Amino acid sequence: MKLLDVETVLDRETNIQQTDPERKVLIELDDEVAHYAILSHRWGAEVDYKEMTGLMKMQERKRNQVRLRSGYQKIIESCKQAMKDGYKWLWIDTCCIDKRSSSELSEAINSMYRWYQNAQVCYAYLNDVGESTFPTKQDDNKFAESNGWPEWFVRGWTLQELIAPKQVEFFNKDWVPIGSKQRLASALNNITGIPDDVLTSGLAGKGLCVAQIMSWAGERKTTRVEDRAYSLMGLFGVNMPMLYGEGKKAFRRLQLEIIREFSDHSIFAWKPRMPRTGSVLAEDPSDFRDCGEVRKVEPDEFVDRLTWEYIKREIPNRHTALHGAVDSQQFHAFIVSNAGIQVLLPVVPSRDSPSHFRAILACTHRQSLVTIDLVSSGHSFARTSIDSLLPATYPEFKTLHLIHYQDANVTRREFALDDKLASYHGFTRRGTYPRDFTGSTVALSSPADDLVVIVYANDDGRSYFAIGLGYYLGRGWVHVVDYGRISAQDEDQTDFGRRAYDRMWKDRAEHAQSMPKPVPSFVNRNDHFIKHTHLPRSTWAVSVVWGRWEAGNSNVMVDIVQCPGCCDGPCALTTISNDQQGDLVMPGLMKTVSSSYSLVLDGRLVRVVECFGQRIALGDYGGYRNDTFIRMGNIFEDMRTFGIDPEDSAYYPVVTRVSSSEFLPLPGHTRNANDLAVVFQPYRRAHLALRQPKAVSLPANEHVVLLLKALSTRLSGKHLVITVIQGSYFYEISMDGKRKDLRDGECSANDPTLLTFCLRQTRHRTV
Repeated sequence: MKLLDVETVLDRETNIQQTDPERKVLIELDDEVAHYAILSHRWGAEVDYKEMTGLMKMQERKRNQVRLRSGYQKIIESCKQAMKDGYKWLWIDTCCIDKRSSSELSEAINSMYRWYQNAQVCYAYLNDVGESTFPTKQDDNKFAESNGWPEWFVRGWTLQELIAPKQVEFFNKDWVPIGSKQRLASALNNITGIPDDVLTSGLAGKGLCVAQIMSWAGERKTTRVEDRAYSLMGLFGVNMPMLYGEGKKAFRRLQLEIIREFSDHSIFAWKPRMPRTGSVLAEDPSDFRDCGEVRKVEPDEFVDRLTWEYIKREIPNRHTALHGAVDSQQFHAFIVSNAGIQVLLPVVPSRDSPSHFRAILACTHRQSLVTIDLVSSGHSFARTSIDSLLPATYPEFKTLHLIHYQDANVTRREFALDDKLASYHGFTRRGTYPRDFTGSTVALSSPADDLVVIVYANDDGRSYFAIGLGYYLGRGWVHVVDYGRISAQDEDQTDFGRRAYDRMWKDRAEHAQSMPKPVPSFVNRNDHFIKHTHLPRSTWAVSVVWGRWEAGNSNVMVDIVQCPGCCDGPCALTTISNDQQGDLVMPGLMKTVSSSYSLVLDGRLVRVVECFGQRIALGDYGGYRNDTFIRMGNIFEDMRTFGIDPEDSAYYPVVTRVSSSEFLPLPGHTRNANDLAVVFQPYRRAHLALRQPKAVSLPANEHVVLLLKALSTRLSGKHLVITVIQGSYFYEISMDGKRKDLRDGECSANDPTLLTFCLRQTRHRTV
C-alpha cells in the first residue's frame, strides 16, 4: 500500500516555497509491517493522487487553489493528528490510490478491509458535527438528509471502516476529539444496529450470519451503485474483480461469492419491501434491512425446531429422517451452476397450487424459523411471495435448484391496457401504484403474486376509482375499487392509490378465484369478460373488459358508461365474444357475423357475407335477418349531429389489398393474381371469383372508436358494416378449376358486393 510520509507532508506545507519538488510524499510499504494511522471520512472537494504527488510542480496559482480545498486541509489536519499520536505513516483513500490505474484501484478495494484492520488507529472525521460532544440523540432537523445522524453513518464504505479497525477515534469538523469506538459502543449500536461486542472486538468468533451482517448496510448509500457490493467484500472475507458499469449485478456477484465460501441459509432470508418474483438473491442490501435479529441455528436445533413448529407430534421415523438429512453433506454444501443454486431444504407444498412451495431455512428471526416462498419454473425454483399458504403435507427435504440470475427464466405476463374510452367522459389516469408506468403495457411476472393499481378521476364529477391488474397463484385477475366522490383537496392521489392497493392486495386470493378459469388456447379464444361497477352517488359506471390470456398476455379495456344506478357496486363477470385480431383489425370490441365465405385482406383471413343486389355502404348499421341487411342509418351521416366533420382525414376509409385464401385448392388459379380474387366456400362445390376486387374498411383508430362511443345509443344491438368488397364482375369456379357461368351461359356484369358485418357488443360496454 502507498502511505503518506506524515513528516514530509507537513514539512512541505510549512516550507512550501523551499521544498524540493522531487521529494516523495508517498511511500510503498507492507501493511502487515508498517505502523500507520488511517482516515475515514465523507468525500467532498478532495485532492487526488496526481495532485498530491505533483503539487510542487504546479504553477503557484493552481497550487494555491489545491491547498485551499477542504480535502487538502483534511489531509493536513490528519497528518497533524497522526504526528501528535506518534505515527510516521498515514493512509487516506483520496490521495493514496492512483485511480488512473484500474489494477491498482481493484487491488485497493479488495485489500481495503485488511488495511483498516491492520491500522493502529482510524480517525473518523465527521464534517457535519460542530459540537464538541458526540451526537447521541437523533436530530432530523440538523441531519435531515441522513436519517437524523451525521452523514458518515449512512455511507456504504464507512461501515467496514467502523468495524475493521481495532481503535476508532471520532473528530468533529474542527478536529476536536469527541469520543472513541470503545467508549461510544452503546451509542454506536443505537445508530448502526451493530452489536456492542462487534464494535469493541471485531467480527471474529461471533458466529454471525450473513443476513445479520447485511442488515447493517441496509440503509446505507454509495455514489456508485456497484460500491454497495464492493464496500461489503471485506466484511465477508471474499474478493472479486471490479466491474464498474455492471450496476446491480455487482451485488448478485457478491452473494454468489459468499455462497461459495459459506453454507449459510440466512443469505436467502431477505425480505423486499414490495413482493416480487424471480432470483432467490436479493437485489441490493436494502432487502436485508429487517434482518438484524436473524440468527443461524445448528443442525440439531434445526431438527428440534422443525419438529416443534411444523410436526407438533411424534411420527415414527420422522425425527430420524430429519436428522439424516441435516447430517448429510448435501445439506451443508451449496453448488452454484447455470442451472441455479443447488440446495437441500425442507419444503412444504401448497394445498392451493402444485407449483408453489414454502422452504424452511436453518435460521431464525425472533425465535421462529425463517421461510421463503418458491414457485417452480421449469426445473428450477424462483423466489415469490404467498401471504397464506395452506400446507398439503409435513415438511420433506428436497433438492432444489434456486434461480440466481437477474433475468430469471420466468414467463413474463403483460396486460395490454386500453383506457382511451374512459377519456370520453373526462376520466383520465391520475397515478399508478406501487410503480410507475406509461403507455399501454403493464408488465407482470407470471408466477408472481403481483399487483399494479391505476387511479382514474373525473375533474368535473370528483369521482375516483382504481383498477387493479394482478396475478396470483397462476391466475390473472382484474378488480375495481371505488371510494365515491373524493375531492382532490381531501386526499393525495398517491394515498388513494396506496389505499386501493392495500385493499385489493388483502383480497387478491378472492379476486383471482372470481376470474374465469384458464382454458386451452384452442377453446373459446374469443371469449371476453365484463366487470360492471357503478360509481356511488353518480350516474357513471365502470366497465372493464378482460380478454383471456393469449401468448402470455391479456387485453384489458376500461370504459365509462352512463348508468341510472340500478346496480350497486361491482357486478359478477359476464361473458361476451370478441373476434381474434388475426381475422381483422377492428375499432373496439366486436363480433363478426358468422359466414362460410372467406377472403384475405392485407394478409388477414376475413369472413364475408354476400349482399348482391343490395345498396349498402361502409358505415351502415341496422338489422340482419335471413341473409338480408336492413339499413337503419350510417355513422358518417350521423357525425354531423355531433359537430364532427365527416371530411376529416381521420375518418377516411382504409383501402386494403384483396387476395385469395391460401387454402384454395383450385388448379390454374394463382392466389396472388392482381386482378382476380376467389372467395373460398369450403362447404360448396363451387367458389366465387371476383375480377378487379377492391376493399375499403373503417379505420381502426382512436377517432373512430370515440365516434362509435358517441353513437353507442344508436348502435346498441345493431349490426355495423365495417368492410365493403366489390368487383367489376364475378363468376363461379368449380372444384376442378373450371369457370362456371351463373345465368344462361353468360357471366354476370352486375356490381357484386361482399360485406363484413360486425355485431356490436353493447350490453355492458358501448364502444
